Amino acid sequence: MTESQEVVRPSGLTGTGPTWDSEAFRSGIEHCVQDFIDAQAAWLTDLGEDARRLVEHARVSVSGGKRFRASFCWWGHLAVREPGGQSEAQALLRACASLELLHASALVHDDYMDASDTRRGRPATHRAFEALHAENGWNASAEQYGASAAILLGDLLLSWSDELLRTCGLPAEQVLDALRYFDLTRTEVVTGQFLDVSAQARGTTDVDVAMQVVRYKSAKYSIERPLHVGAALAGATPTVIDQLTGFGLPLGEAFQLRDDLLGVFGDPVVTGKPAGDDLSEGKRTVLIALALQGLPSPEREHLDGALGRPLSAAEVSELQALIRRSGADQQVEEMITGLTDRALTALAAADIRDEARAVLRDLAAAATQRTV
Repeated sequence: MTESQEVVRPSGLTGTGPTWDSEAFRSGIEHCVQDFIDAQAAWLTDLGEDARRLVEHARVSVSGGKRFRASFCWWGHLAVREPGGQSEAQALLRACASLELLHASALVHDDYMDASDTRRGRPATHRAFEALHAENGWNASAEQYGASAAILLGDLLLSWSDELLRTCGLPAEQVLDALRYFDLTRTEVVTGQFLDVSAQARGTTDVDVAMQVVRYKSAKYSIERPLHVGAALAGATPTVIDQLTGFGLPLGEAFQLRDDLLGVFGDPVVTGKPAGDDLSEGKRTVLIALALQGLPSPEREHLDGALGRPLSAAEVSELQALIRRSGADQQVEEMITGLTDRALTALAAADIRDEARAVLRDLAAAATQRTV
């Protein structure tokens, strides 16, 4: 038995209520993705040093994180029924881990498109390969080499996410049902990312447009669709799937709005990203759209003109003060509260197992009240 098989019990529950060990679950997911990469490395590394580097950066890309997507997938399944034994629980764990490979793929591509320097306190993939090129004095452009590596690694992780779900070990009929939601997830997140890129290119500051980006770039693939994948693997009815949407979609929106606040006001020591990173990347978030609406003309123009360029610590601090003066941060906090309340109301009425309802309530708090 592998270590990842040891850390997750078939139900994740004991006694009269939920006793889910979230740390053990995250450890199990970590072992699943690393075991999967080990299997790929067994033949890929025979292709030479370049292939070995790609595999090692895949390992880095999938390591760590909050594992929210895997967690919501797991509890989407347990909302309908418990796994039937240790073997089925391990297969479900692999299915949940496939969503973390998808997430890693999105982050690698997102970091390149946003020209981010770091991810979780480490160099972003394109920066790491760019530095490798420069250190070795290779031909052509170091920047282009880094870009190429990030695009290809993201594509590889995306391909692997599908492979891990298809080969998770659960019955083919259940996996096929889940793959329908997984396919939707990938289409939505790619389209949502393009909506975001386009909004930034046009300098769009409309709140409705920003909320559409929130919904399709993050909310659905972070919480709603993982719940659907897990529930489909358990044989959920269309009614239960709809009820999970009532919980998962507003919660996913609240989750991303919290991320937007952290992208401007988060502590770099905690987030692993530079202070005000979203400002220098020029992200047209709901927070920024509300701030631009709420500021008088000279300050609005100053904030709008500062977005998307390198900023000193003093400039970041000044822009943070402007946003606070606009009241946008408090408006977003109120939106987070309202969306979370709507999600919890839907959760309370959903026809799901009470043990799962309790843990999903805790996960909702962790997703919306976090500092990273």
